[in-house]
Amino acid sequence: MNTYILFIEVTGNKSILVGKLGRLGFKNGIYAYVGSARKGLEARIRRHLRKSKKLFWHIDYLLSQKDARVVEVWIGNGRRECRVARRIHDNVSSQVIRNFGSSDCKCPSHLFYLKNKTAKVKSLLRKFGFEQRVK
Repeated sequence: MNTYILFIEVTGNKSILVGKLGRLGFKNGIYAYVGSARKGLEARIRRHLRKSKKLFWHIDYLLSQKDARVVEVWIGNGRRECRVARRIHDNVSSQVIRNFGSSDCKCPSHLFYLKNKTAKVKSLLRKFGFEQRVK
């Protein structure tokens, strides 16, 4: 089991239909998405980097947009998805995208708008033992 963080750049303010969550607003800027993979981590990351894919997870709806792109990927060992998401929520996030990526847990969200707090999130990830991966 591995936990990963995607730093996603969204250019321009937009409104996107995200499955059962409905229409959500996204501000211009950087977001952090916290996810995990039981197996096939590299395949999961490659899938996230593709624009064309079947829309299955909440993150697929955002990443399939032409104005949204993954700019960094961070990887950590173990299933710490919810723990990391809660720390980002409690200590760093400027805005929570409610219920995004967290339909199978009790977290408020697994997607966070960072505004100008990207360095603070990266510092937190280093403390958790995450490492940046080259895409």
